[in-house]
Amino acid sequence: MKFGTKAIHAGVHPDPTTGAIMTPIYQTSTYVQRSPGDHKGFEYSRTHNPTRTQLQDALAALDNGKHGLAFASGMAAIDCIVKLLQPGDEVISTNDLYGGSYRLFTKVYATYGIKFHFVPMHDMTAVEAAVTERTKLIWVETPTNPLLNVIDIAAASAVAKKAGALLVVDNTFSTPYLQTPLALGADMVMYSLTKYMAGHSDTVMGAVVVNDDQLHERLSFFQNACGGTPGPQDCFLVLRGLKTLHIRMQRHCENGRKVAEYLKAHPKVGKVYWPGFADHPNHDVAAKQMNDFGGMISFVLKGDVKEDAIAVLEKFQLFSLAESLGGVESLSGHPATMTHASIPAEERRKAGLSDSLIRLSVGIEDAEDLIEDLQQAIG
Repeated sequence: MKFGTKAIHAGVHPDPTTGAIMTPIYQTSTYVQRSPGDHKGFEYSRTHNPTRTQLQDALAALDNGKHGLAFASGMAAIDCIVKLLQPGDEVISTNDLYGGSYRLFTKVYATYGIKFHFVPMHDMTAVEAAVTERTKLIWVETPTNPLLNVIDIAAASAVAKKAGALLVVDNTFSTPYLQTPLALGADMVMYSLTKYMAGHSDTVMGAVVVNDDQLHERLSFFQNACGGTPGPQDCFLVLRGLKTLHIRMQRHCENGRKVAEYLKAHPKVGKVYWPGFADHPNHDVAAKQMNDFGGMISFVLKGDVKEDAIAVLEKFQLFSLAESLGGVESLSGHPATMTHASIPAEERRKAGLSDSLIRLSVGIEDAEDLIEDLQQAIG
């Protein structure tokens, strides 16, 4: 099936008892058994729930993967992955990544003896230089949050395989509509489903998709044993969102291009970060591994003054100032004080994240209205 058909049909089936075409919300905590151990595949909803099962199957299908696992948040999904490691293991991560991931790595798991190296990944030589005999995991975001750096997934896979390490790709910005990391050599694909996959800013959830049966078994054990599972209502909302993922992502990309080109030509804008520009670092890699360039854009005003950026953010009318991204509505954010505030200022600046950087999540409104909002806010 083509992607749009899979988004609507793959992994889901009509309810066997009523024929309902939409997956029911199985709002139950437990299931009646005919005899001890004699049940219909469901015992307790932390372990399995029919609504969640169909969502997990749909997620696997969209990524051309074998197994999907849903979690109560993107952070719960990341937490489950890191539980695969042991004290003394080392992780190589991109130095430009979501602040919540950085916080979990450095403030939680580093205290249990896991060592994290944060390196620029636009050039794999930095990754190779960080590899040791203890390297067990390589963590990739591409495009990165919020500087939209592009990382070559196939090249990262080659480094991981040589090191005997697992490769994880946080595919939140791209979704499987734009790129499928498993096909490029990743061992695990991770999502904050809260963003584009659900797409309507009405639920919080995360996911992991894998092909390897043994890896799936280990992750499933942690999913059940540690309990970071989502409820059926949220699973229903994400299932509903997936059915329009291809249409929404197409519009996000179209609007993203128009907004990026407008910003690049604006006399008051100093730099625009968007992988669709031919002069963007690793644009060729993006063109090779992505189907389009997405609706995430960051920019800095000329002068690079934080107060100027704050003034623009306060003037926006359609680009609502809020945490998160990937909803149908356009959002704006100030990473230094919002999504990436947990990263020390020195580390942010070292990675190139200016205190005046503005991040946009371009929605699916009419592009002309969005550009008018930028005009009145920037001046």
